[in-house]
Amino acid sequence: MGEPMAGHLVDAGHQVTVWNRSPGKGESLVGRGATRAPSLGELAAGSDVIFLCVSRSEDVEECVASLAGHARKGTLFVDHSTIDPETAMSLHTDLSGRGLRFLDAPITGGSMGAQKGQLTIFIGGRKEDFDEALPVLRAYAKRAELVGGPGAGQMTKMANQIAVGGALLALCEALVFAKKAGLDLALTRELLASGAAASWAFDNYGPKILASDWSPGFSVKNQRKDFRYALQSGKAIGASLPGTELVDRLLATLEEEGHGDWTTAALYDVMLRLGEDK
Repeated sequence: MGEPMAGHLVDAGHQVTVWNRSPGKGESLVGRGATRAPSLGELAAGSDVIFLCVSRSEDVEECVASLAGHARKGTLFVDHSTIDPETAMSLHTDLSGRGLRFLDAPITGGSMGAQKGQLTIFIGGRKEDFDEALPVLRAYAKRAELVGGPGAGQMTKMANQIAVGGALLALCEALVFAKKAGLDLALTRELLASGAAASWAFDNYGPKILASDWSPGFSVKNQRKDFRYALQSGKAIGASLPGTELVDRLLATLEEEGHGDWTTAALYDVMLRLGEDK
């Protein structure tokens, strides 16, 4: 996700410096005009705005710890990772105490959204920081909205992931039913996707299911990571999430079988086998 997003910044004429935890990643950006930083400290020392896009809360905390000590006063951190809201709020507080600024700004739209510059961004933090970041974010976002104070961006992303899980379950359950009923699976998907059952999942995951293509996309392990944060947040605010708990349990089967890197659309395979067991 981060590489195409940074590419849009380069294409928009911004001076971009990149760093990646995986050696070799980002080389295409250097070829397009970005500068590669040898370390996070050197990246921080020369940046006015620092964008992060990593995996877990712990990863963000580790990166911020390496960056903050070298960042100039007033530097704005924009975190596009999906992390738990409590960590996001803690980072807001900690960085503010150092004279630095932080926006929690998780993204949705998938890898294709990143490549096309059509992401949606949920942003939590101060309005003046949001206003400063917005012109830059427009390089890769079709919509970026300030949804509240610190942590609100991540809480909105949790709501998004809850909805994504429900749509995925509905798609897989419907197609398993259609297959067991002897229906033309491709035609059924096409027809359902053109009516009231239409969803992003039907359009994007439906073809992968028909092709038994379990390459990510968005992986099972990352979806379960997000569900863990959503379930923790739900417990903290007293919100029951039975649908999310169910999808998480079903996806756990794939991870336990060593398929954590498969696309979440492989939930179809699990549900198909559940039906056979009955």
